[in-house]
Amino acid sequence: MSSIEITQAINQTSELFHLALNGEEIIITENHQPLLKLTALKSKYQCPSLFGIDKDIISIADNFDAPLEEFEN
Repeated sequence: MSSIEITQAINQTSELFHLALNGEEIIITENHQPLLKLTALKSKYQCPSLFGIDKDIISIADNFDAPLEEFEN
């Protein structure tokens, strides 16, 4: 995490945006007091969706919801 004064940040916005998009957290200060935190909303390194990852590995039998024989009258 790095910090920068707001007067410098105004002149370096493009560079700061690229740093944030690459995972860096930038604290923008005014008079050495934290004012803003610049971070990316979405990281390049997020894991992919896991939806459907077990396809063809896990299956449900056709009679899954059929009554069990031992409970029938």
